[in-house]
Amino acid sequence: MSNSAPAEFPEITIPDEARADGAYEVLCAALGSYLDEAQLTSIYHAYLFGAQAHQGQMRKSGDPYISHPLAVATILAEMRMDVDSIIAAILHDVIEDTPTEKEQVAELFGDDVAQLVDGVSKLTQIEFESKVEAQAENFRKMLLAMVQDIRVIIIKLADRLHNMRTLGSMRSDKRRRIARETLEIYAPIANRLGMNGMRTELQELGFSEYYPMRHRVIAESVRKARGNRKEIVTKVQDAIEERLKEEALEGHVEGREKLLYSIYTKMQNKQLSFSEVFDVYAFRITVDSVDCCYRVLGAVHNLYKPLPGKFKDYIAIPKANGYQSLHTILFGPYGVPIEVQIRTREMDRLAEAGVAAHWLYKQHDEQDSFAEGRSHRRVREWMRSLLEMQKSAGDSLEFLENVKIDLFPEEVYVFTPKGTIMELPRGATAVDFAYAVHTDIGNRCVAVKIERRLAPLSTPLMNGQTVRIITAPAAQPNPTWLNFVVTGKARTNIRHYLKNLRRDESIELGRRMLEQALKGYSLSLNELSPGYLQMIVDEFRGEKLEDIFEDIGLGNRPAPLVARRIAEAPVFKGDAQSRSQTLRHAFSRYMPAWLGGNKMRPLAISGTEGMVVNFARCCHPIPGDSIQGFVSAGRGIVVHTESCKNVADFRNSPEKWVDVRWESNIENDFPVDIRVDAINRRGVLAIIASAISEMDSNINNVTIDGRDGKYSAMTFSISVQGRVHLARVMRHVKSLDMVSKIVRVKG
Repeated sequence: MSNSAPAEFPEITIPDEARADGAYEVLCAALGSYLDEAQLTSIYHAYLFGAQAHQGQMRKSGDPYISHPLAVATILAEMRMDVDSIIAAILHDVIEDTPTEKEQVAELFGDDVAQLVDGVSKLTQIEFESKVEAQAENFRKMLLAMVQDIRVIIIKLADRLHNMRTLGSMRSDKRRRIARETLEIYAPIANRLGMNGMRTELQELGFSEYYPMRHRVIAESVRKARGNRKEIVTKVQDAIEERLKEEALEGHVEGREKLLYSIYTKMQNKQLSFSEVFDVYAFRITVDSVDCCYRVLGAVHNLYKPLPGKFKDYIAIPKANGYQSLHTILFGPYGVPIEVQIRTREMDRLAEAGVAAHWLYKQHDEQDSFAEGRSHRRVREWMRSLLEMQKSAGDSLEFLENVKIDLFPEEVYVFTPKGTIMELPRGATAVDFAYAVHTDIGNRCVAVKIERRLAPLSTPLMNGQTVRIITAPAAQPNPTWLNFVVTGKARTNIRHYLKNLRRDESIELGRRMLEQALKGYSLSLNELSPGYLQMIVDEFRGEKLEDIFEDIGLGNRPAPLVARRIAEAPVFKGDAQSRSQTLRHAFSRYMPAWLGGNKMRPLAISGTEGMVVNFARCCHPIPGDSIQGFVSAGRGIVVHTESCKNVADFRNSPEKWVDVRWESNIENDFPVDIRVDAINRRGVLAIIASAISEMDSNINNVTIDGRDGKYSAMTFSISVQGRVHLARVMRHVKSLDMVSKIVRVKG
């Protein structure tokens, strides 16, 4: 049963009111078809142990609590799950809701069962700042346990399914919260695992609880419409069966109306009315072989005309969860569109039960089919991606956000240059593709060729395209990529890289700022002993000196205050009078000139400091401008020109001022705006743009404001190396005969 043999089971007697014999009998009926007598005995012992542990606990419905774990176990039994999964389902709440310890479960039922129960249990012993954070951390714990053993999430899905079936006794606000969580997380997970039967029931139950009014309206509309077209399903089913007989093809045909949640999501996603969605009926044809699938497809296309562009071959290219089938939409009777799905019986079994269809933990002498093995491989690949995401995520909330993104894939299939098929969510871009290939490819991508043509990295990919990523060794992720990537893997890795980059930059800037501040006391970090620096770290509640530097660099802790605390230490004390004079003199260095103080030694700015030195967009400072820095919490230093009108906002916060100056010999480009008033003339924009380019300046953006019929005002956002370069550009543009005026825009 497990990798650790259970101990001899003790004799347990439980009162009748703590039993749920009716539920246990239902479970036994489901188990008897595939488990042996010894396994059923172990499950009976688990039932007795669980009933005793939950003795005195009742559900909101008034039933003994043990009835719930037994119902969860029955759902798993209907999937023919293994004995350890059934026992873990019966005991899945004992660690969380009773005094039972994990070690006790392991001793009685084995290590595998104990690990499964622990994986499903919530973190009840940890205090969280908010309920949202607690839910996110519990979700992360569960998914990480799932990576080790997929049965954890299957048990949790069965638990959620029974809770949704019995949600009526809960408060309305709690019902809505649970229903929303089901629609956003658990139903998509069931879909990702290929468990279609569980997914559809979770969606229908979640829809009825989270949107009860919408559910009632659509249900009533379906009831009314059914009266008008109730013969369609029977008529189409009979017609397909007759055509298959004519073609000597064997297959089972099953017709149904679309589910309410499916109708609702289609109305939402495609902005359709009910009448436009409802007349899509679904028919499933199951056959014996793949070859027969394609022959049946030809037969139904001869029976009813197919809608152009609505055929999908998920047999040749399966979905991300391993789902395989042929999908086509046909013009049915009365012009009603009908959807037909054609698959083998094995594909149908996999589509309904997914990863639980052919259990990984069965006896080793039984072999997985090719399709089932592929389904499990896809699940394992997804679990590996979850593991990578959690390692890069900053916290549980970010991890949960990225998993949610990853759980809603409408697949797009593209090709690598070598012909390998890559599956991505619909809307995925070249950057998503790069990270899907490998994290290092994503981090170093600089361009993309789609169908051998260069394209922007933000280009959404289409089915069938061949994509080639161009990389550079010195390249790094761009923060703007977060505006268009759609996969959790890309988003997590970009954020992780930028966080580390920002931390490194913050530490370096903070070190420079503190070093500058210490010069006012004739001190240097190099003069301070490691022991004394550690005392400073402890006082400011950091773990190491780099934490203090990072806080300073991000603007969360003023460098002058840290420097003053260092200077006030006994090791630097002279007599009281000289110390007081020293501090007064040093403090005056941080006071702005208009308060009568002296300026501190300015911090040199080169423009290469990264994300922790920002240049204000209101005034676009460039080398050569007189500049002033301001410390902004969480952003580091924001640099303005001294003449910027927004500088006045900081007059009352002198502690946020940082004297800065430009480094000499700066070679970087800086953005700046210029406004050009020019005579309206054919080709004037191209002539001015060419003139700017001739002066080695790039144009980032241009806006045109047509003032009157004769003149237009054009604002160019250009890149220059400094005031001298800008002056050359402006002189050259001003020399054009159609230009009447040119000015630099500030604010």
